[in-house]
Amino acid sequence: MDIIHLLPDSVANQIAAGEVIQRPASCLKELVENSLDAGATRIQVIVRDAGRTLLQVIDDGSGMSETDARMAFERHATSKIAKAQDLFALRTMGFRGEALASICAVAQVEVMTRRKEDEIGTLLEIHGSEVIRQEPCQCPVGTNFKVKNLFYNVPVRRKFLKTDQTELRNLLTEFYHIVLVYPKVQFTFVHNDEIILELPTGTEKQRIEAVFGKSGGKSYTGQFVDVATDTELVSIRGFIGKPEAATKNAQQYFFVNGRYMRHPYFHKAVMTAYSGMLAGETNPSYFIYFDVAPETIDVNIHPTKTEIKFQDEQMIFQILMAAVRESLGKFNLTPSLDFNREGEIEMPTGPTDNVAKPHVVFDPNYNPFTRSAKPSTQGWEKLYIPASGNTNSGYANSGYAGVPARGMMSEDQQPPQLFETPVSELTPYIYNKYLLLPTTAGLMLVHYRRAHVKVLYEQYLKQMSAGKGVSQQLLFPEVIDLSPDDMVLLESIIDELRIVGFDLDQFSKTAYSISGIPALLNAQDAQTALQNILHAVRETGASATGHWRKQIALSLAKDTAIPYTKTLTAEEAKHLLDQLFVLPDYRLTPDGKTICALLSDADLARKFA
Repeated sequence: MDIIHLLPDSVANQIAAGEVIQRPASCLKELVENSLDAGATRIQVIVRDAGRTLLQVIDDGSGMSETDARMAFERHATSKIAKAQDLFALRTMGFRGEALASICAVAQVEVMTRRKEDEIGTLLEIHGSEVIRQEPCQCPVGTNFKVKNLFYNVPVRRKFLKTDQTELRNLLTEFYHIVLVYPKVQFTFVHNDEIILELPTGTEKQRIEAVFGKSGGKSYTGQFVDVATDTELVSIRGFIGKPEAATKNAQQYFFVNGRYMRHPYFHKAVMTAYSGMLAGETNPSYFIYFDVAPETIDVNIHPTKTEIKFQDEQMIFQILMAAVRESLGKFNLTPSLDFNREGEIEMPTGPTDNVAKPHVVFDPNYNPFTRSAKPSTQGWEKLYIPASGNTNSGYANSGYAGVPARGMMSEDQQPPQLFETPVSELTPYIYNKYLLLPTTAGLMLVHYRRAHVKVLYEQYLKQMSAGKGVSQQLLFPEVIDLSPDDMVLLESIIDELRIVGFDLDQFSKTAYSISGIPALLNAQDAQTALQNILHAVRETGASATGHWRKQIALSLAKDTAIPYTKTLTAEEAKHLLDQLFVLPDYRLTPDGKTICALLSDADLARKFA
């Protein structure tokens, strides 16, 4: 008996849908791209329940005939290509002919479409690949595509959809990928009858400002400089953020031939160009558009078409890096004395004969090999006296639950075994940003800011678990403007934020007012701390409350921990160590950075061998 047989089309379409349509955002991407390929100038996206109940795309494109409307839902039916060679000359967003067949296999689909030359349009309704009806209808020119009850016939897939807030953020993210590269098209995004985004036509910079300009309260694109270069291999244009405007939650986008792409290798080129210009853990925002010959790229390597292979990646890497460096230099983003404002230095523009030549002061009698050149050791002990000065008792309120033990010391080298005296009686020496402690095994160095981050991390976790935090009210409430996806994200974690001390109320569709903040947070850092929390939660892609809490606690701990400019007193240092060494694992921060390092007696001996 033969056992190999062809699968029915409905089953084959459901299998294909597993790759092409993974969530409502995948469906939005395919439908909007079809609208763009149809030449639409106005596109409206209407969503209900984050796409579970309804995802509707209305456009004013070319529309379809009665026959085309029916054929469009057949697998591998497409108007974009006709032969294999066309894959290497793509100018359209779609080309495989799988998307509509995949969508109708896992949803209830209704389409109304009409061409300009037709007097009446066509209504087509398909449920799970089964045509329910096809009949003439009255409708405007273009296509109105409704996807209802996504995954209604695949309950396992529907069960694995995330919360409405998470799915809505995914929808907005996919929406951004499209609208940022088509500024000449008017877009509207509506969720549950509320307009989330309304984007008029304009330039690329105006479109970026319209999408992200609400975040931060000032002109977003005002911190950008232009990038432009044109070679035979590639044309690159776009915008990059100034180094001083770099943040943790930077927006970074690449587009090629009108298509969004992810490209870690080109990202490295941009970051290399910024080398030495960025502070701390900040990143620059950038929106970079590539134009290349279609035959030099391959977009057919992943169902989402966001992973693109370039024929000359190494050469484009060099061109991109040089273009970014040129823009950073052209707009005087390196230190300069060329000022033209009143009261500031102005470099001379005339003859420079009277300018003093630079000279180096040196001691001609100095000889590093003579005995007299040896540095004096007098007063060495002053280097290790516990520092005194600025005090802040607020830095000493904390606790923690750690991460799996690993690091510089073995399991049996816990504080009771390392120290001859009780931890509470230790007096650490304070040097730079470290606390130095003599132990039975050598010299321990403690990075006190990281130690404080770990201690605070557990304090905030405990507050969220107990449902009670300490808040301080602001004399004058602040208003923080947010982008649509940040608004959705904030609403999903607002209960946890209120527990740790944030007093937040919605001010408008795109803003929240901050009336209170966590007790240890400086008032001037309120908006920055909130933005950092949103960035941390977004970066992890966390959807469960437990994951949210860990990211909120860690981000807030970093914002309220001892700054590097703070000099600890001996009492503050002792109190911090008391809290650190009672933790299950005091050696690593929650994100895996070393807190304690032990220089053994053998290590010290080798230093002086």
